[in-house]
Amino acid sequence: MSEKPSDDQPSASQIPDDVWEQFTRDTERDIRSSAPKEPSARARMVTERLREQDARGESPPGWRTGPAWQEMNGRAARRRKLWAILGVLVTAAVALVALKPSLLPGDPFDTGGSRAAEASPLPDETAPPTAAPEASDPEIPTLDRPFAGSPAERWADGEAGIVPPKAKAVGAVSADRVEQALKLTKKLLVGANLDPKTLRGARPGAALSVLDPKQPELLDDLDAGLRSPSEKHDPVTLFSRFDPDEVRPAGDVIKTRGHMTFKKGTQGGVAVRADYTFVYPVVRADGPTEVTRTIVRRVLDVELADPGRYQVTPGRLLLMNYDQEIGNSSCFVNDGYLHPEFSSSRSAGPDPSGPATDPYDRSRELQRGDGGDCGTVTRT
Repeated sequence: MSEKPSDDQPSASQIPDDVWEQFTRDTERDIRSSAPKEPSARARMVTERLREQDARGESPPGWRTGPAWQEMNGRAARRRKLWAILGVLVTAAVALVALKPSLLPGDPFDTGGSRAAEASPLPDETAPPTAAPEASDPEIPTLDRPFAGSPAERWADGEAGIVPPKAKAVGAVSADRVEQALKLTKKLLVGANLDPKTLRGARPGAALSVLDPKQPELLDDLDAGLRSPSEKHDPVTLFSRFDPDEVRPAGDVIKTRGHMTFKKGTQGGVAVRADYTFVYPVVRADGPTEVTRTIVRRVLDVELADPGRYQVTPGRLLLMNYDQEIGNSSCFVNDGYLHPEFSSSRSAGPDPSGPATDPYDRSRELQRGDGGDCGTVTRT
């Protein structure tokens, strides 16, 4: 039994020829695009390489890292270093690739899934978070996406991640003075952690220009570290510095996340606490373009004192305390540089002995210790 077309549903004979031809072309194209495609030669090669690595008991690049953590209290000169290996069974990697081919470098199946799934940027952090970021897909970082597989992919870029709170009067300290303190603190953070010259190992002049020269002991210690780095005076406790002969940036973006708070100070002014984490993607200065990341968290306590009551320099900050943790930098090296480790070549050293730590967990307080032990991190 045939069904008679309704008045509002035209038959094929009523459809104009050009419209019917376009419909036919679109249908054929959709059928071709939805048909199963044979994996490319690159995909077959990568899959075979993973099988061979599995048989040898090796981990594929990017799934095994040799990160280290360093921590130091700037005033007490106490140091605790942590060195970690993040290992993932190669069989698990193969299974994930089978379920999600876009995890392979270069996305050989041309799925585009990773890029399509990129999350929107996080809102500014205004207070300590209550928990660590959720686990991300274990993607291998590349030059195109150096933050792939990292919570930092959703963080702000560089200076945009340092957003001071709105200034308001604190006791007898005016809102203008508070705003000045916040701006100076941001300048110190930028100069110490984001300035390209500082990152290349040059003298961090912009950061030092913010500090009060009437803290001679502090500045003498910093100058000693910059001139002749040592275990006692290592400039990486305050400044992020890389050896340009060893590594170079993987792109021009550093991810930043953190917040500032302020209160009445002890020197007749306003005290500011800054807690920020910086994520640096790098590649070797010469050689393969394997991407690794170093994660640095810094907590600074500074104060803009009252020059009318104390012998201080107007417009300069007193650095009261500074703590730091560094993930993925070789342990027991105190030459004034951060030394990222790559999954393809782990430096020799003692086995990790400390507890596991998530470098992206900004909900926890920095742990202080007196030893020189190395611990583990859960991800980089």
